[in-house]
Amino acid sequence: MTNRLPTFDPSQATPEQRAVLDEILSGPRGNLNGPFLGWIHSPELAQHAQRLGAFCRYQTGLPLRLSELAILVTASRWQAQAEWHIHHPIALQAGVPAALAEAIRTAGATPSFDEPDDALIYAFATELYDAKRVSDATYARAVERFGVPVTINLVSLLGYYALVAMTLNVFGMLADGQTSLPFPE
Repeated sequence: MTNRLPTFDPSQATPEQRAVLDEILSGPRGNLNGPFLGWIHSPELAQHAQRLGAFCRYQTGLPLRLSELAILVTASRWQAQAEWHIHHPIALQAGVPAALAEAIRTAGATPSFDEPDDALIYAFATELYDAKRVSDATYARAVERFGVPVTINLVSLLGYYALVAMTLNVFGMLADGQTSLPFPE
């Protein structure tokens, strides 16, 4: 993969770019790893996207394990090298079983699940990505388990991380320090 974007020099940042960078670095992420140095070339987009991302990552109402599981499903579906590289260790630390993460990465048959919530998140995400819809049965299970607001937030989390994956893939961006690829190119 070759990064298609011009090199960004923070010392040459416009005031709008500096405002975005400062907000990201002082927020819960604390780093610019991921799509941010791509989006920074469009600072208004970067500001809106990073704020949405902070909500989708930290405030959906889902436990961190389930959010990270949904992100791994997204990274696998989009074969987003950097997204997987960044979120795989976070997911494992949050309690996603390593065997489940590996089954999702290799995207073969539906993995087996020890936790019903994991199965629900996987079903919801894969139905949305594959059918471009979620069945009435899966939707009803999600609303029953998580409620309407959190189900809406789950859809938003999946959409946001699809945007992240598209950004990383189109512009050939890898994570800081990434030397291997989890998906074939």
